Amino acid sequence: MRISEFARQTGLSSETIRFYVSKGLLKPKRGTVGGRNPYQIFSADDVTAARMILLQKSLGYSLDEIAALSKEYRSGERSATRTAEVLRAQIGKLEDRRAHLDNALAFLHGKLAWIESGKQGDSPLLQAYECQDPTSLSVPAP
Repeated sequence: MRISEFARQTGLSSETIRFYVSKGLLKPKRGTVGGRNPYQIFSADDVTAARMILLQKSLGYSLDEIAALSKEYRSGERSATRTAEVLRAQIGKLEDRRAHLDNALAFLHGKLAWIESGKQGDSPLLQAYECQDPTSLSVPAP
């Protein structure tokens, strides 16, 4: 199928699909039609790959992590031990992100309560909440 049909089946925009192809996340075949730039032909396997990318993104993986994990999977290097290692690392990353969000929510609830009370007492200070940048956390490289 051509990119327009692939976009309809996956819910991805053509621009996103082209970006994923340029990153090596999707690997369509080159067709014989289209002149100097033959059409990219996508298969049912590419639809599955796109859905896996969306799933992995929803689980907090970066595109670089998805590319590395996909390369590892395609090369046949994935073992149950390695899969468990990757999953444990991602669980830890998401738990850290949850802690960050919990702290941010506690600050916002405190700030809202302070405002709704007519700003009585000291304003909650963000420094009083233990926050860290959740984007600095990553899965170890394969």
